Amino acid sequence: MFYESVQQMKKQLGQVEKWLEMATAHAEQKKFDQNLYLGFRLAPDQLPLSAQVGIACDTAKLGAARLTGKDAPAHADNQTTVAELHARLQSVQQWLGALTAKDFEGAATRTITTPRWEGKTMTGQDYFLEHVQPNFGFHVAHTYALLRHNGVPVGKKDYLGALTQTAPKT
Repeated sequence: MFYESVQQMKKQLGQVEKWLEMATAHAEQKKFDQNLYLGFRLAPDQLPLSAQVGIACDTAKLGAARLTGKDAPAHADNQTTVAELHARLQSVQQWLGALTAKDFEGAATRTITTPRWEGKTMTGQDYFLEHVQPNFGFHVAHTYALLRHNGVPVGKKDYLGALTQTAPKT
C-alpha cells in the first residue's frame, strides 16, 4: 500500500510539472511573466503557489523518508522562478522513483514523530493515512486551483494524468 501510494504521489508531482508547463504557455500567450504565478493565492491568508508546490514536494518526500527510514533530499524554500519549481519537482520525483517496495517493509508499525508534534507519535499507517495523503492532496489540489483560477486551461484529465487502462479484448 505505501509503495504504490508513494509512486502515485510521484506521478501527481509529474502532473504538477505539466500544469506549470501549461502555465508558462498561458503566460506567453497573454504576454506576462510566468513567474508571477509563484505569488498567486486563492485567499489573502493562504500560502502562494510556490509554497503549495514546495509543501506538496515536502509532504511526499518526508512522508516516504519517515516511513522508510531513508534520508530525503533537502530543499530550501526559496524558489522564485517556475524553472526552480521544476527542478525541485524533478529532484523529489527522482528520489521517490528510486524507492522500492522492500524499502517500506515494516512501515505500518514504525513509530513516527515530527518536531511540531511536541513528543507525540503515530504509527506509520496512521501517519500515512491521516497526515501524508490528505496533506499532499490538499496542496496539490490548491496548486491546481490556483492555476485554474488564474486562467490556465487545466482540466480533470490534466489533474489525473494517464490512467493504467487496457483495451477491450476483441
